[in-house]
Amino acid sequence: MFIIRPICENDLAGLMSLLETSGHGLTSLPKDEKIILNKIIYSQRSFEHRGDRPNGESYLFVMEELFTGKIVGVSGIISKIGGFEPYYFYRLKEEDRHSEMLNVTKNVKSLHFEKIHSGPAEICSLFLSPEFRNSQNGRFLSLSRFLFMAEDRKYFEDKVIAEMRGRVNDDGHSPFWEAVGRKFMDIDFVQADYLTMKSKRFIEELLPEQPILVDILPKEAQEVVAEVHPHTEPAKRILQQEGFEFSGLVGIFEPGPVLKANLDEVRAVKESVILEIGEITNDPIDSDVFVISTSGDEKSFISCLGNLEILDTGKAKISAVTATALKLRFGEKLRYVTLKKKVAKQEELI
Repeated sequence: MFIIRPICENDLAGLMSLLETSGHGLTSLPKDEKIILNKIIYSQRSFEHRGDRPNGESYLFVMEELFTGKIVGVSGIISKIGGFEPYYFYRLKEEDRHSEMLNVTKNVKSLHFEKIHSGPAEICSLFLSPEFRNSQNGRFLSLSRFLFMAEDRKYFEDKVIAEMRGRVNDDGHSPFWEAVGRKFMDIDFVQADYLTMKSKRFIEELLPEQPILVDILPKEAQEVVAEVHPHTEPAKRILQQEGFEFSGLVGIFEPGPVLKANLDEVRAVKESVILEIGEITNDPIDSDVFVISTSGDEKSFISCLGNLEILDTGKAKISAVTATALKLRFGEKLRYVTLKKKVAKQEELI
């Protein structure tokens, strides 16, 4: 059984071990122990000290195998991007150009440099150990964040984005970086990616603000614009099923797509429900699988997958295993949502 909970300093070794399997592309969590420790400390402060509105807090969660304590996954949320140091993206624009004389119509794509000082919330830093990857675990790791955001809604911006990992191979080669970024920075992709952990300032200092015509880039660079890494396709599908769509923005170094949504319209937020626990049982519960979390200011956030039955009283019946995992007792409250969107019978036949 797995739980998802806020990260703590004791998780440093376990997280570093997990990141050794991440390859290149998990840009927000480099394999640098000092940087990761600072991120853990900042995350702990974000959980403990929050103002009345989002102010760039960064929350990290780990997915833990409950009975062994092994860290098998990580995910994160930023309450609001931007601030003193902006975030940088390219906006992908398309325009149809037509020549009557030649009787030719051409779709022209271009990338326009954008910087965001006061932006939306962002979900980020999602990585699941290859050993434990399946649709259920990946979806659980992704959706648990939305239960946390629903619980503490005022601490997050109304809009939320997710920057998807772009096409970078196992050796850290980015065809787009070779065609664009290296021309202006004279460093390789992995080094540039690492430097953003210290400061993003060099991006604005060196990258030109003039639009880039995608069609004049080398073919292999053109082909990766707004495309995700094969390992990221499942994460992209999950978010699309939750209501996310392409924002028109792509990453600066490896131009994976940036997805966007209104936070209150994300399915896992909109459909999540708070119930009081009316019964805890040792007997099996025949129900769909739900993402279930703690609820209420007095409880530390923990989530797990479990079965749940709604009693005639309107209260929740859960198993003793679920109650133990979430450290919940009779009369306390939980928040839950279905693991997957329910599909109507007629939709299943289409």
